[in-house]
Amino acid sequence: LDPSFWKGKRVLVTGHTGFKGSWIVLCLYHLGARVVGLSLPPETTPNLYTAAEIESLCHSHFCDIREGAPFAQLIKDAQPEIVFHLAAQPLVRRSYFHPIETFSTNVMGTVHLLDSLRREEAVRVVVVVTTDKVYRNEGGFWAYRETDPLGGRDPYSASKVCCEEVVESYRRSFFEGRQAAVATARAGNVIGGGDWAEDRLLPDIMRAWQAGIALKVRHPEAVRPWQHVLEPLYGYLVLAEKLWDAPDFAGAYNFGPSPAQSATVHTVLSLVQEEGINVPLAPISEEERALPEARHLLLDPAKGKALLDIASILSLEEAVHRTLSWYKAYYDGRTQAQALCLSDIESLG
Repeated sequence: LDPSFWKGKRVLVTGHTGFKGSWIVLCLYHLGARVVGLSLPPETTPNLYTAAEIESLCHSHFCDIREGAPFAQLIKDAQPEIVFHLAAQPLVRRSYFHPIETFSTNVMGTVHLLDSLRREEAVRVVVVVTTDKVYRNEGGFWAYRETDPLGGRDPYSASKVCCEEVVESYRRSFFEGRQAAVATARAGNVIGGGDWAEDRLLPDIMRAWQAGIALKVRHPEAVRPWQHVLEPLYGYLVLAEKLWDAPDFAGAYNFGPSPAQSATVHTVLSLVQEEGINVPLAPISEEERALPEARHLLLDPAKGKALLDIASILSLEEAVHRTLSWYKAYYDGRTQAQALCLSDIESLG
C-alpha cells in the first residue's frame, strides 16, 4: 500500500460499525485518510466499534441505507472520492428468519448508494463488498472463479447475487465513460479479533469459552476459505488504488486463500484447542441442522494475484493464532482493543 496515496483522501465507509467495517476504518486511519462512516448503530454487546473507539477515528453517522433520501443527503455532504460499501445483513441463517430485511438491506441499500453516487462528480472508486457465497454452489469440490455462474439458494446468498447484478447494471448504465470505477469484492470466511456476531465459528467459540458452556457445531465437516480479516481488507485497499488510475480494471474480484489452504470447521476447532482454548461440544439436533448450508466452498484468487499482485501471507494456523491472541489480550484487560488492532495492522505493514 502507498500511504502517500491515501493521505487526505476523502473515503466513505458504509457499515463502519460492523466487524470488517471497524477494521477498515482503522486501516484507513493508519494510512492517513479522512473517513466518513455511515451505518446503523452496532448490534452486539460487546462490539468492535465501541471497544476500539472507532467514532474517534472518523466522522460517524448512524443511518439506515434503506431510507433513500436521508442516506443520499449524507453522501452528498461527505463528497467522497473513494467508497467502500460494507453495510449489509451478513448472516446466512438470519436471512432464513428475516428475508425481507435481508433483501431490502443488501439489494435496495446498494441501489440507494449507487444511485446517490452517480450524481457525485468527486467519486472515483467504489468497492462493493458482496460474498464468496454468490456462486451457484452445486456441491462440487472445485474453486470458484469470477467468471463462474452466480446463484443463491438461501436469502442471504440470493440477495448478494442481486447486489452483483445491481452493481453491473449501474456500472454499465451510469459509470462507464466517466472517470469512476465500480468493482465488487467476494471474500472468503473472515476471522479476527473483535468479531462478536452470531452464528460465526470463532465468536461462538469465544462466547462459549467465556461463559463456560458447551459449543454447538452444526457442520464440522464443512470446508471454507478461512482468512484473517486484514487479508481481504488489504485486497480492497490495493484494488481501490489500482482503480483510481485504471478504471478499466473494474469488475469482480475474489479475495481468499488458495484452495489448498481452505479447511474444515473441524480443523479450525483443532487449531483452537492447540492454542489452549478447550470448549466441550454439545449435541446438536437434526432440527438445528435443518437449514441448508453449503458443505464445500472454495475460491480461486488467481485474478487478484495476476492483476493486483496480491496473495495471502498468513497461514490458517497464523490467522487463528492472531485471532485468539487478540481475544485473550482483550479479555485479560492487558491491552485496549484499538491498540490491539493497530498492532496487527502495523505488524503486517
